[in-house]
Amino acid sequence: MSFGTNIRTWFDGKWHDGDIPVMRAADHGLWQGSSVFDGARYAHGLVPDLALHCDRVNRSAEALMITPTMQAGEIEEITREGLRAYGPDQAVYIRPMYWAIDGGDLGVNPKPGSTGFAICLEQVAMPPADFQTTVTRTRFRRPVLEDNVCNAKAGCLYPNNARMLVEARQKGFGNALAADAMGNLAESATANVFLVKDGVVFTPIPNGTFLAGITRARHIANLRADGVQVIETVLTFDDVHAADEVFLSGNFAKVTSVRAFDDTEYKTRQMTERARRLYWDWAASQG
Repeated sequence: MSFGTNIRTWFDGKWHDGDIPVMRAADHGLWQGSSVFDGARYAHGLVPDLALHCDRVNRSAEALMITPTMQAGEIEEITREGLRAYGPDQAVYIRPMYWAIDGGDLGVNPKPGSTGFAICLEQVAMPPADFQTTVTRTRFRRPVLEDNVCNAKAGCLYPNNARMLVEARQKGFGNALAADAMGNLAESATANVFLVKDGVVFTPIPNGTFLAGITRARHIANLRADGVQVIETVLTFDDVHAADEVFLSGNFAKVTSVRAFDDTEYKTRQMTERARRLYWDWAASQG
C-alpha cells in the first residue's frame, strides 16, 4: 500500500499510471524477503544525488546476492523520464527496486539472474522546514554484518526499524534512537543522526551496523566546505543528552530538527538550519 499519491510505476519496460501489481505470490522476494530498494527525492525542481542512489540500489542487490539487471545510468534515465509528468512545485519520492523471482535449488537461496525490477514514483510533500520531532531510546538494536545485510538498503531490515518506531510512538515520541551491538549510538529508526556541541558537529562513525547514507555524506561535505568541523566518532547516549543541538539526516526529509531526546530539550537549531541551507544551495548549484 502506498503512502503517497499521484503514483507512476515503471515495470516491464514502460511507465504505467498508478500503483500497479508487480510481484506474484510465488516470487522469492515476497515469501523469502529478497528485496532491495533505494530512495531519492524530486523537490524544488531538483533531484539531488540521483546517480548515487541509482548506483547504490545495484550494490544493495549484489549484497543480498540477487542479480541487478539494469545499469545505474539506465535507472537514472528512466527515472528522469518518469519525472517529466510532475511539476517543479510537486515533491516526489523516487524508489527503484529489485527482488528475486525464482529460488535456487533449495528454495531459500535466490536463483542467479532471475530478478524483478520496478521504479515507483509517489508524490509526497517535503516536511515543513520548521518541523521538529522528538526521540527516545529503543530496546531494539541494529544488527551486524555477520547476521544481516547492513551494507544494503534491504527490505528485510525494515521490520526491525518498524519495531523501533512503533515502540517510540507508543511512548509518545516521534522517532527512536537505536544502539549498535556494543550499545553505542548508531542512528534513528529512519535516518542518520548528527549532534552539535560547542559549534562542532559529531556523527556516529560507520561501523558496519548501519547504512551511512548518501544524504549524510552530502551534509558532512557541505558543512566541512563551509568551515564547520565535523567529526565521525563513537558516540554514547550520554553524548546525545549533553549536545546543544541534534538533527536527523535522510533522503526523505533531508534534514529533521530534533526538539527533545527523552526529557532533554534542545534550545537551538542553528546548525540544523545551516545544514538545510547548505544542502539546497548545493543542490541548486548542480542544476
